[in-house]
Amino acid sequence: MQYEPASGASTLDLTYEPLTIDRWNDLEALFGKRGACGGCWCMWWRLKRADFDRQKGEANRAVLHSLVSAGQALGILAYVNGVPVGWCGIAPRDTLPALERSRILKRVDDRPVWSVNCFFVARSYRRRGMTVGLLRAALAYAAAEGAQIVEGYPVAPPNPAMPEVFAWTGMLSAFQQAGFVEVARRSETRPIVRYAIGAQETS
Repeated sequence: MQYEPASGASTLDLTYEPLTIDRWNDLEALFGKRGACGGCWCMWWRLKRADFDRQKGEANRAVLHSLVSAGQALGILAYVNGVPVGWCGIAPRDTLPALERSRILKRVDDRPVWSVNCFFVARSYRRRGMTVGLLRAALAYAAAEGAQIVEGYPVAPPNPAMPEVFAWTGMLSAFQQAGFVEVARRSETRPIVRYAIGAQETS
C-alpha cells in the first residue's frame, strides 16, 4: 500500500503494510532486542500492569507473536526501499483492555471505535513527518477492515520540546494534520481525538 506522505517525509520512498505473520521478521528488526521500548513489544494496552511488568521482554514478544499468528489486527509497518522504519499500532479498542481501565482515556460513548495506540520510528527517521504518514496509512487500513471511527490518545505537552520517548502515543499536532478532531479532554495534556471514516466527526 502506498499513501501520500507528510511534507517532511516527501523525499522518502515510503510504503505501508499491515503486520501479518509473514512480516513478523520485519517487526523484530525494527523493534530490536529491547522490543521497541524496554521490552514492551506493543503490549502496554493489552495487559494488566502486573502482567506487563512480569512479562517484559521475551514473554511479551511471545504473546505478540501469538496474536500475529492468530491474524489479529495489530498495526501498520512503514518501509523505505523495503526496509522497515516505522510502526503504528491500531486495533479495535475492545482488544485493548488497559484503555478500559484508564480514568483519563475511558470511553467517550458506546460507539465502536478502532484505537491508534502507539508509534515507533527508527531513530534515523524521526522528526521527518513519519507519524502523519503512518496515521494516514492506519486510517486506510482501518477503513478496509470495516472501521467507522478511529480514535487516538496523543500527548499535548505544555512544553513542545518534550522528548519523543514520552510521546509514544503520538503528538496532538500530528493527529490534527491527519484530520483528527478533539472530542474529549480529561487531562490537560491527554486529549482524545477521533476521525470518522468517510466524513469528519461533528459531534
